[in-house]
Amino acid sequence: MAYHSARRRKPMSEINVVPYIDVMLVLLIIFMVTAPLLQQGVEVDLPNAPAEPLPTDEELPEPLVVTVDRQGRYMLNRGEDQRVPVKRTELGGRVQAELAREPAVKVYVNGDEAVSYGRVVQAMVILQNAGVRGVGLITDPLADAPDDGS
Repeated sequence: MAYHSARRRKPMSEINVVPYIDVMLVLLIIFMVTAPLLQQGVEVDLPNAPAEPLPTDEELPEPLVVTVDRQGRYMLNRGEDQRVPVKRTELGGRVQAELAREPAVKVYVNGDEAVSYGRVVQAMVILQNAGVRGVGLITDPLADAPDDGS
């Protein structure tokens, strides 16, 4: 019988990985495109423990402090005595000008405890859009009060 072949086919024991590589590359492209879209919010470095006063260095420029007062108004502070009221629309441009003059200046936000949290976040978003890479938050030290469990 010519129909019956003397050769028998052996089962193939190799796995074809080409389709897996194709799927992996497609997923990589999807994650690369969507990752920047998922990052929203304001980046803030907060301390994990009770904060200590920052050391002063005479070589560093005077920090730039954006203050949000009790009424929600913005003030730009440079030094101890200089407080300049600033409109919300002008704050970003003023900070950009300060950063162009002194790129190494540190920027802090000082918010009154009675002001809306949203106003402080708005200030931080304005600073982030103005090119500030890291924003510090200024706090007052805790008063020595008896521990009431809260």
